Amino acid sequence: MQLTRYALSIALSIVFLLHVVDVLPLHYLATLERQSYDARQRLTVPDRFHSQVVIVDIDEPSLSAIGRWPWSRSVLADLVDTLFQDYRIQAIGFDMVFAEKDEDEGVKLLRRMVTGPLRENRAFLRAYQNAVDEIQRDERFGRSLNSRNTVLGFVMGTHTQKGMLPDPVAQLKRQREQQIPFISTKGYLANLDILQQSARSAGFIDNPLIDDDGVFRRALLLQDHRGALYESLALALSRLALGSPKLELMVRSNSTSDDLLLAQIKLGKNSIKVDAQTGVFIPYKGKRNSFPYLSAVGILDKTIPFDSLREKIVLLGTSAAGLHDLHPTPLDAAVPGVEIHANIVQGILDGTLKHQPAYATVLEFLMLLVLGLSLTWLLPRISPTRGLIFLVILLFAIVSSNLLLWSSYQLVLPLASPLLLILLLFTVHMTYGLFIETRKKQRLNELFGHYVPPELVEQISLNMRDIKLDGEIREMTVLFSDVRDFTALSEGLEPEELTQLINSFLTPMTAIIHHHRGTIDKYMGDAVMAFWGAPLQDSRHAWHALCAAIQMVQRLNELSAEFRARGWPELHIGIGINTGTMNVGNKGSEFRVDYTVLGDAVNLASRLEDLTKFYGVDIIVGENTYAAVNEFFDFLELDRVKVKGREATVAIYQPLGLADALSDSERADQECFQLALEHFRESDWDQAEQRLVALNEAHPERRLYSIYLDRIRHYRESPPPANWDGSFSHTSSL
Repeated sequence: MQLTRYALSIALSIVFLLHVVDVLPLHYLATLERQSYDARQRLTVPDRFHSQVVIVDIDEPSLSAIGRWPWSRSVLADLVDTLFQDYRIQAIGFDMVFAEKDEDEGVKLLRRMVTGPLRENRAFLRAYQNAVDEIQRDERFGRSLNSRNTVLGFVMGTHTQKGMLPDPVAQLKRQREQQIPFISTKGYLANLDILQQSARSAGFIDNPLIDDDGVFRRALLLQDHRGALYESLALALSRLALGSPKLELMVRSNSTSDDLLLAQIKLGKNSIKVDAQTGVFIPYKGKRNSFPYLSAVGILDKTIPFDSLREKIVLLGTSAAGLHDLHPTPLDAAVPGVEIHANIVQGILDGTLKHQPAYATVLEFLMLLVLGLSLTWLLPRISPTRGLIFLVILLFAIVSSNLLLWSSYQLVLPLASPLLLILLLFTVHMTYGLFIETRKKQRLNELFGHYVPPELVEQISLNMRDIKLDGEIREMTVLFSDVRDFTALSEGLEPEELTQLINSFLTPMTAIIHHHRGTIDKYMGDAVMAFWGAPLQDSRHAWHALCAAIQMVQRLNELSAEFRARGWPELHIGIGINTGTMNVGNKGSEFRVDYTVLGDAVNLASRLEDLTKFYGVDIIVGENTYAAVNEFFDFLELDRVKVKGREATVAIYQPLGLADALSDSERADQECFQLALEHFRESDWDQAEQRLVALNEAHPERRLYSIYLDRIRHYRESPPPANWDGSFSHTSSL
């Protein structure tokens, strides 16, 4: 059965390992990994941060005041001039593309008139010249961009090539650089020549690294177009803010192929670690509106305080829902694209861009391998409670270490796969263990359910390693109980009444034995055999056996009134108890097996039960039982005997009650008989007889005294041998 358990565990681990190496991709596990990333983002959002980026928003109030988008380039020129001249900003980036000229049909008509029939009309030319700034909107906008830290946006990955691209940040001229697997595009949608030539730089605003669920978690910093590398808007704007350092590419070898991978992008003293696709994880500072949003119309009206923008990096974009630039992020369902760029810029500047290192896959594989093997070995060997404690500690250790690397070293390492593997392995082993435990308890109930109390069955199930069903030698205590003259008593009862009588007798007797932690060995008609000390170890087996015997006699006396009321005969039992070394385990044949005890000590207990009728007492215990419990009970030594099938002499005792519980008269009788017994064994017949006669006259119902008086008469006529030890031989069954 354990092999099945191990096989399930190893198979589950192999499935996870195959997922990691992309042989057996598991969509659900990839989804969980993304969700774990989102959870870490939410858990580690900073309470506050120093924002170097401000968003000038084309919001609903701005659209209401200025007009619907797109605005005139003259308005944008005024906005740029105001930001640089009045608000003294550091740089501005445009989250938009200006691919079309800004002129209406009236402007086109005026231009045709200037170059046509009115080209000689000086008054018209003067009027046209005075209005040229208003008419030439693109030129006006271009002049506002010129000689300032301005970055335009453009889109890559389209099917067309329109507009003017900025100068690339690098040319892939060397064979080594061409081996780097940059994301390559064939088309683009860029800005008008006049605008691009005026701006300091430009960066792409599209993001080809959107996850399958549409959430913006990563962003690309570089894309390739015909062997030239172009930077993103966020990277271009950050470079301007850092003083326009030269961009350097740091490459490394790919451990799984001949390709080279981009490891870092250096910007002077600053470096940006990137993944295999030259992407970074976006370090979101919070939900939507984590960055300052200033309305564009407030800038144009100069109603916004000037200090709010001084030396700031500005991103111009829109939060208006109607302009369709809202995207889902790990922290919010709809964030303006311009704020996503702001998070990237802020992350580059404060060094909080997160990345997944190249060794992440190898680390994940090794982690899953170690977890799979170690948990497969460990979980079957510990209890469910310890397993649960270990599970909590292990999960806490993995999550806390992952979060430490996330927060302190900006590393994004796999989390969902090890956590899920741990939980699944724990579930498999605990469920399988529960199944085995249930099967085990069913087997225990089959073996012991009718013989031991339920609480012992529960303890046995928790200590199965200590249970040896095949047989072992132990010191134990065994009890035999039999109803006296039951054959004669039962002759007057109908079969149904006899069955009822037996059940009414055995049920309370069994309950008492179970209560005192005893195991029922077997029922033999009216007789009961029970033992203590197996299947569970019991250091007080003699005590429990004797307590059970005393209570059995008391309970039978209580049953007498009930039996008389039902017309049944009164029952009297004899009980023999002996302690000693026994062989305990399953005994029987291929057809029937019983869990029982064998040995000389067991046979002696059976003989002691036989002797109870001879001595006229309810309970007789052997000398080993007496030695085990004599400090707790008072006993009367009955005799030293040799029983059938046994050469050795054994002392036998009658329990009188708990120690120091005897009355003065009972104590006096006990001491008197003990003296008589000593004189008897010394062959001092007169002294022994004198005391026995006195005891017999006081208690004529006790057969014990008359037994010894008969022996004295016998020994006076036929003295025992000189080496006589005072014992009496019972050579036949009684």
